Amino acid sequence: MEQHSSNIPELTAREVALEPKLGNMADEFRDFCRQLAKRIAGSGNVITPEVVSCARADVSDLVSGPASNARLTLQFCASVVVDMMAQGWTLKPRRQNVILKEPNIYGATPLEIKQHIRAGHLLERDAQLREPSVVEFIKSMEQRRLNKSGWISVFSLMRDGRELAKILSATASAPNEEQRAKLLAAAVSPYVQVVETKAICPITGLRLTDIWRYFRHTWVSTYKSLPGRSMLILIRDAAATNHPVIGIAALGSSMAQQTLRDKWIGWESSTFIKQIQENPTTKWCRWVHESVERLLDAIYITDLIKDGILQKQHLAKPTEEVIQKLNAEAIKSSKLHHLDSASKDHKRNSTEKSGMKINWENQALTPLFRSKRAKTLALLLRIRLNLHKSGLADSTAISLKKTLENPDGRHAIRQLVRLVKSEHVGVDMMDIIICGAVAPYNTLLGGKLICMMLTSSEIVKFYRARYGKQASIIASSMKGDTVIRTPNLVMLATTSLYGVGSSQYNRVRVPIAEVGGTGDATLDYIELGESRGYGSYHFSKATIDYLETLIPRGAIPRKVNSIFGEGVNPLMRKLRDGLAHVGLPAEQLLMHGNKRVVYGIPIAKNFREVLLGVDLKPKYYLSLSHAEDHSAMVGAFWRKRWLSGRVARLGILEEVAKHTLTYPITHGARVQLPAEVNENA
Repeated sequence: MEQHSSNIPELTAREVALEPKLGNMADEFRDFCRQLAKRIAGSGNVITPEVVSCARADVSDLVSGPASNARLTLQFCASVVVDMMAQGWTLKPRRQNVILKEPNIYGATPLEIKQHIRAGHLLERDAQLREPSVVEFIKSMEQRRLNKSGWISVFSLMRDGRELAKILSATASAPNEEQRAKLLAAAVSPYVQVVETKAICPITGLRLTDIWRYFRHTWVSTYKSLPGRSMLILIRDAAATNHPVIGIAALGSSMAQQTLRDKWIGWESSTFIKQIQENPTTKWCRWVHESVERLLDAIYITDLIKDGILQKQHLAKPTEEVIQKLNAEAIKSSKLHHLDSASKDHKRNSTEKSGMKINWENQALTPLFRSKRAKTLALLLRIRLNLHKSGLADSTAISLKKTLENPDGRHAIRQLVRLVKSEHVGVDMMDIIICGAVAPYNTLLGGKLICMMLTSSEIVKFYRARYGKQASIIASSMKGDTVIRTPNLVMLATTSLYGVGSSQYNRVRVPIAEVGGTGDATLDYIELGESRGYGSYHFSKATIDYLETLIPRGAIPRKVNSIFGEGVNPLMRKLRDGLAHVGLPAEQLLMHGNKRVVYGIPIAKNFREVLLGVDLKPKYYLSLSHAEDHSAMVGAFWRKRWLSGRVARLGILEEVAKHTLTYPITHGARVQLPAEVNENA
């Protein structure tokens, strides 16, 4: 969930008072915070990995002997404090409570702000790199093994910087631009490789998932699995032996709510109402009628009719009484779901369940989906009732204009556009979760290459192949029958890691005429503004583990079961509920306060119309029939636009040459384990 930031800088940092409900352990919590504050002061008020590591050990020591719910709750609260301290918050213990003060970055330079955010990420990432299973994985990938290509390891997939710098240096003496382009193409020739679960690299014999994961561990942030729909992508270099990895990317299910993005698309309800008020056409009136009808048709109602909650004629002529009955049934079924929410009955399997075809009718009858169906049906009937009352009798522009003049009519259309959005946000767009180049390509603006490659129609083609025959779990469970939605990927969205300074997304613009398209349009990373929102990235794995321990013990009520279909972002909801239950100010602690630049990347001319359900077929800038050719041309454009000028800059090739694969290996694409791990190896 994101919250748009104002343009007025905050001159004073927020202070958050902590008074958790710990009973007779409240004094122990404050004592822990006092000792932690002393430790930080003793380190010169610098939050070092050693300080954080010792603080985590102190949290563990809060439980000795059998663990009670009260003592585990104390650990959870103490761990939250350590998390906030690790993000640079100041700790001020008082007699009755504990005050946390957020870092005041007003007046800081962009570099200082970046370093502050980076330091917070690195503390948690390095904690992950200390985990024995992660250390074992990293070392296994670096261990040499013999296959048909000879002795290989993950190092075989890294480009030797000296060799690359030598080839690129020759381009300086090219007699003309055509010859220079040929030399650059011989130096770097990128292509897309989508990571399939069981796929093996044909050159090295390594699993593609392992290759992607290894390089992901070089990122500043921690490695996490992606929920929902996802695609992992490698960009590799056909110009070198073993086709080394240039960079990695990951696309994931789009976040349900992003204010800047939603306004830009037209999903934000007030923006949408303003748009159709300015142009109340017959087309938009038909859209209202057709959207309501389609959404109603997508809901299984046999059981609701059988149980006397609904009659079929109510779909066309809803009443207040039937809407109230449906809302009551939604609440009743939701309570039943939380009483017996066996996650095994809601396994996320697109086409099979326990080796058998899913019975979608049975899935619809579960308390979870009966509740969702009743609630959604009540909302749709409320929309239809209000539309009828406000005068939307036919499909004419005059009828729509009359409806928009009525507050109830406007409200009904606002609710309708939110439901239409929910149909498309998880199917027709994706978020760029990971995107960047590894050494030595990062020095050559390889990050911009990865950005550009994601706009290729090859990505759309892979997305369709993966999800084109896959049943939608939620839609099928709501309808009681198989629902396969055509995955029309028409837009990508992303946010920068930092909200200040340069970004690899800045000035990324691909003229379609240069990459095999027609016309003068461009594939752009369009900056939509800055978001400043809520998130969970700053809560450590240790804190989440304490929370997950408390929930099954009953110390914190189980409101979230991490069952597909319950709602978006279960971790965020679980944290919010857990923090609030123990008396910590959830909304204040979840607001990380880091600005991020939001980008939208349209890859179809009519992306808005598709996302609003007006158009059924996307009009892609680049054809799917020549997708691989388009990717190759994107690579050629990157070489001309970015690589050519970059290699001519003083000192760049010297930086590239520093990444060597001779022992001892000093290469920036190698995962750098924390020093103490290497010392113990």
